[in-house]
Amino acid sequence: MPSRDYWADSYLEKSVSADVAIKHIRSGQRVFISSGCGEPQKLIKTLVEHTNDFSGLEIVRLLGQETSSLTAIADKTRDTNLNIRSIYLGSTGPEMIARQQRFITPMNMSDVPMLFTTRKLPLNVALIQVSPADDFGWMSLGISVDVTMAAARSADFVIAQVNPKMPRVMGQSFIHVNDVDLLVEYEEELLTVPTTNLSSERAQKMGSHIARLIEDGATLQLGLDAISQATMQALSNKNDLGIHSQFFTEDIMHLYATGNINNKKKGLNEGKMVSSMAVGSANLYEFLNDNPAIDFHPSDYVNDPFVIARHNKMVSMNVAKTMDLTGQVSAEASAATRFAGVSGIPDFVRGARRSPGGKSILMLFSTYEDDSGLHSNIVPQLNDTVTVVPRGDVHYVVTEYGSVNLFGKSIQERAMAMISIAHPSFRETLFEAAKERGFIGPERTLGEAARAVYPVQLEEIYEINGETLLIRPAKPVDERRIQEHYYSLPKEDVLTRFFCQKTIFARNEMETRFHVDYVKDLTLVAVVGDFGFGRVVGVAESMKLENENIAEVAFSVSEDYQGKGLGTLFIKKLAAVARENGISGLMAYTFPSNKAMINLFKTLPYKVNTAFEDGDLILTCKFNQLAD
Repeated sequence: MPSRDYWADSYLEKSVSADVAIKHIRSGQRVFISSGCGEPQKLIKTLVEHTNDFSGLEIVRLLGQETSSLTAIADKTRDTNLNIRSIYLGSTGPEMIARQQRFITPMNMSDVPMLFTTRKLPLNVALIQVSPADDFGWMSLGISVDVTMAAARSADFVIAQVNPKMPRVMGQSFIHVNDVDLLVEYEEELLTVPTTNLSSERAQKMGSHIARLIEDGATLQLGLDAISQATMQALSNKNDLGIHSQFFTEDIMHLYATGNINNKKKGLNEGKMVSSMAVGSANLYEFLNDNPAIDFHPSDYVNDPFVIARHNKMVSMNVAKTMDLTGQVSAEASAATRFAGVSGIPDFVRGARRSPGGKSILMLFSTYEDDSGLHSNIVPQLNDTVTVVPRGDVHYVVTEYGSVNLFGKSIQERAMAMISIAHPSFRETLFEAAKERGFIGPERTLGEAARAVYPVQLEEIYEINGETLLIRPAKPVDERRIQEHYYSLPKEDVLTRFFCQKTIFARNEMETRFHVDYVKDLTLVAVVGDFGFGRVVGVAESMKLENENIAEVAFSVSEDYQGKGLGTLFIKKLAAVARENGISGLMAYTFPSNKAMINLFKTLPYKVNTAFEDGDLILTCKFNQLAD
């Protein structure tokens, strides 16, 4: 058994300057550079200084911040001195990245380690950055384990920059002095990425939608460009959260500090926040140092969809750049970080959807603005950009205008859903484009929904006889479910609701239920079941009568939900909304024998007036007339 002195003596023998280390690289070799903010800056700078000594080098790296511009050298020498192979998953929208797209090797992050370890892409040299050795000769890869561990284990020659600033991160992050060929001791600040400043108003709106999708006990993955304000708002009231995420970020650190994250209900690696790369501030890196609550693993573990799927209620949250009406997704790196595309989004999208109670959420700002004006991030069809997530894998989509579930939906349903969460200024244009492409039938209309802003604040969850029921405003995506609700009503309930024995509930008639502006016209639905697949068990409608400034209301409740107080919840909610919108009262037409409707009006704290017209009973209440 070798003694401790063995590795310590070896350490001294292997310690050299950066210049000496880089001179061990030979022309024509393939050189890996440690990824993300773990880039060994001193080694890269020295390599750049010696590029004239080389020809035919191939640099393998993840697309990251370029403190010393290797791509500029490749451009200048026309790839003669060196060529770059960037492992990257994303689109190439920003101009500075688009100019370099010839260097990009598109791959799923979970597959990259295997590319190295199987020698399908043999590495001659690996330039890595590590923490100082502990008493047993182990050094941590710190904030960059991801694909760096596989590169270090499979490269013919390993040069490590030993930086006291590199945190010692727990998990499968350690490499031994004996497994490194040369050591360069050099202390410097690690690369950091500032928190992106985003519109607080838009972030808050998005956060209110996200909050309704994430349950207590969920295991989370946060994309690198995850909308921090929205994410924090969405999760600040959640409990027993866990982390299994490609990137460890500032947001995760803050949620752990506030107690929202405790990793107790993950179902796998419980008690541990699992990640493979950290991107953030010096405070974040200090938080990671020797923290027993954190385990870093390589990407072939963290990004493995089968590992991801083993977690309880796995929720992946990633930011999309652009989406089309069929659900195709473009997700690109930002010019500021240059990392965002390497987030392994498809791995987590697929893994999260297959976990027990799992969800994949794509967050998308509805618009962006440049010198030419405001543009929609929802487009008719992706044509000239890379599709990062195919439409068949897309689950939940959230913008500041709402959330939709595209899973299992037809092209027409997807198009209507995406238009409903687009910016109101672009909905009509998108709608017409969808018709032209055959995504939506030519008979369809958009009506008042073109400019309506979904009032998420009206959503409320209730417990009725132990079952969770959501009352919320109707959306265009509810068309089929409202139709099914009416078809399921008993004949006598159809007669009470429609004053005739209707047997056909046509599609164009259903449009009036969700083509509303949520102010003058409002339809509420009561839904049970999973988001996007729930069953409508009640419909409450309110339409303002302009001449009288009063809202006419009508209700229908599925037979198995009658007598459970659903009607009372409906009418109280309609009254509150009408009053808030400056409407003076409510009225309804019904049969004199409809005791349920009469009693429903009497549940309100207002005086109920009755009148008869052609045999029908008219119930009226004014908000300024309280009951005796």
